[in-house]
Amino acid sequence: MSAPLYLSRARVRRHVPADALRALLLPADDGRRAGAGHKLVWTLFADAPDRERDFLWREADDGLFYLLSRRPPEDRHGLFELDPPKPFAPALAAGDRLAFSLRANATVAKGGGPGVRGKPCDVVMAAIRDTPPGARAAARTAAVEREGRTWLESQGARTGFAVEALGATGYRTLRVDHAGPGARLGVLDFEGVVTVRDPDRFVSALGQGFGRAKAFGCGLMLVRRA
Repeated sequence: MSAPLYLSRARVRRHVPADALRALLLPADDGRRAGAGHKLVWTLFADAPDRERDFLWREADDGLFYLLSRRPPEDRHGLFELDPPKPFAPALAAGDRLAFSLRANATVAKGGGPGVRGKPCDVVMAAIRDTPPGARAAARTAAVEREGRTWLESQGARTGFAVEALGATGYRTLRVDHAGPGARLGVLDFEGVVTVRDPDRFVSALGQGFGRAKAFGCGLMLVRRA
């Protein structure tokens, strides 16, 4: 039997001392914010120095975080207003339709030879890499929808869902120093409707997350009945 999952909601407190540190905890710059969020959310799960990450997170609103974890979060430093965690064990059947929201670092392997895995590359940047500079803005807009759908459909084929309706609602690149010197992450925001094909595989995938950069607020798919 797989380990249980917990869905939680945590909001950074709006009082001293947490509010006095708000600019440090939640920087305005998106890249710095992803790195700061990584450290901030870790405080809820860092009960041992050698603990490995076993949770997903996403900042849904200013200072409001959704968490999906293998352990209940614990606010040891009094930084959060933490709602009681709820067991996450959705009872799904093949054919169920779910509205979803997903922030993902969608990548494709590029540059690998026979038997060698290529380097992960942001799907949008990979698609427009050879586009002349003057045409990149239009090409990027088209690539967000096209490559985003292709990537998500491939995730569904692997993890037991089909994309029924999709809106790729946003795309940006973030410079996150914690991800490596000069590292830039491409972040796609999706929302739409999926149909469950294989409930067991899909629920397992929800717990694992989708795409890369999960430490920096990507990969958590939020779902509800359509």
